[in-house]
Amino acid sequence: MNDITTPPATSRVLEVPPPEPAISAAAMRDKLGLHTDTWDLAQDLANAIETLVVIDTRSRSHYLAGHIPGAISLPHVEMSDTSLAALARDRVYVCYCDGIGCNGSTWGTLKLATAGFTVKELLGGLDFWQRDGHPLASGPEPGSLAAAKLAACGC
Repeated sequence: MNDITTPPATSRVLEVPPPEPAISAAAMRDKLGLHTDTWDLAQDLANAIETLVVIDTRSRSHYLAGHIPGAISLPHVEMSDTSLAALARDRVYVCYCDGIGCNGSTWGTLKLATAGFTVKELLGGLDFWQRDGHPLASGPEPGSLAAAKLAACGC
């Protein structure tokens, strides 16, 4: 018989206690203010929400090969006061790149916000867009998702 006793189990989850509900609610509201997901964006694009502009922050060659329908190409490396001057100030911009392994959308979001634009970042970028079964457009034209029939969100 082993005389070494096993210490009681401790929770790794609760090692750092969760915040009060009001703090959690504020943090989640802030998170939703900074990001959107592909299902919500696809719904808004299908409904032709005119206040949103989707920006593909990847290279122009990547945009031509396949992009979110309705997105415009504005690579983050080309963002400057001059290139941003053509953008309307009364829109909400949603930036995306390849996915979680790419920070192009983060750079684009930072550059737009620093220039005074209202902006969100798309979670998971083009990778999550495709994973969720949404179509792509290709070539130089933005394309459109207006009036598209979308699959139901699984969340």
